[in-house]
Amino acid sequence: MPPVVPPFLFGLIAAPLARRLLKPLMRGVVKASVGLAVEVKKATLEAGENIHDLAAEVAAEMVAAQIAAGDVEARSGDGQQASESSAPKGAQDEAAAKAEGEARAPKIRASVGAGKPR
Repeated sequence: MPPVVPPFLFGLIAAPLARRLLKPLMRGVVKASVGLAVEVKKATLEAGENIHDLAAEVAAEMVAAQIAAGDVEARSGDGQQASESSAPKGAQDEAAAKAEGEARAPKIRASVGAGKPR
């Protein structure tokens, strides 16, 4: 009958070898996954900034179009007087405040890691 090697002896011999081989492998996997996560986060932040910029541009164009439409009505004379007489003063103030609020630029937010030296 061949000698039986208990499993714990096999573990005592194989554990240091596995540690020497698996530790660098696992370290590389973790390092790569963290690097990938950082790159995905950067790409997501850039995409969000681009969307906010696009929304601000569209809002500015809409305000400019509203102002241009207001100029056309003011030049015609009748359109401006009719809108003033039909709308109450409070509604005109609210409309002016809304147009002013839309024209404001979006707040600039600090991105993660801004200003940190590498």
